[in-house]
Amino acid sequence: MAKFRIQTHGRLQEWVAEEKGYFADEGLDYEFVDNTLMNDHVAGGPVAGPTEYRSGAFETMATGNACEVGSACHWAVNQAAAASHGKMWGHAYSVTPSGIYVAPDSPVRRPADLAGVPVGVGYHSGSHFSALAALEPILEPDQIKLVYKGGPQDRLTGLLEGDLEAANMFGNPMYVLEQKGFRKVVDTTFMIGFIVEDEVPQEDVVKYFRALQRAQRDIDAEPERFKHYFLKELPAEYHDQVDVRGFGVGERVVFEPYTREVYEATRKWMEAKALFDDGDGAPAVYEDAVLV
Repeated sequence: MAKFRIQTHGRLQEWVAEEKGYFADEGLDYEFVDNTLMNDHVAGGPVAGPTEYRSGAFETMATGNACEVGSACHWAVNQAAAASHGKMWGHAYSVTPSGIYVAPDSPVRRPADLAGVPVGVGYHSGSHFSALAALEPILEPDQIKLVYKGGPQDRLTGLLEGDLEAANMFGNPMYVLEQKGFRKVVDTTFMIGFIVEDEVPQEDVVKYFRALQRAQRDIDAEPERFKHYFLKELPAEYHDQVDVRGFGVGERVVFEPYTREVYEATRKWMEAKALFDDGDGAPAVYEDAVLV
């Protein structure tokens, strides 16, 4: 049987579970594989000027994850599971700090100042959906202007180089921006879901999450001991520009159910906004899409 492939997804939990031997304690036959969430640009480099990049978390899951348990915003995972691109894990989710950031000298000071301002997001990804959800109570629909500018690293580059006026950011790139004086205008903290590849033994998935749960307790108790792992998630060019000891702890895994109510409410919200094409998967009932 092939090894259980693990990606770190830009967070601390997998690194801590590896350091502490929790995966081994569970008897999981595993290997770490390259993580591309935070460090890779889209093909051809950052998306500059008027060009947009219309591919994101959902499209990645539709073509197959590079690991047995993938992670993405719960909107995209919900849709991918409904489209039979894997099953959503129903026993845990995570929450990541996130926000719409602007440069230190930006005239945008308050949430309402974002009216008509292009906000960089990743297409069909957490930054896309969380920006919509956060801005809807603040702005009129015709005042919300989202532009699809690739992954977190692309948007970090866009903000630092002045190609983006604002962008929705999370994870390590968000902490880099904060240390460089960029300001959060709107909080967009959002829920992340887990998707399990077809044919993966559920007992291995249970072992994986038991190890993560132990790691989460360690991070909660002594976060300062583990922040150095963020250097493994940051491109080398930023290592001498930031001090990871000043970072937050990022994504936190929550070992509670992804309930039927959340699943169905999320589907209704996405359908009302027509966020996906008809070919992206017909709505599936909870039992068919979620492993409970």
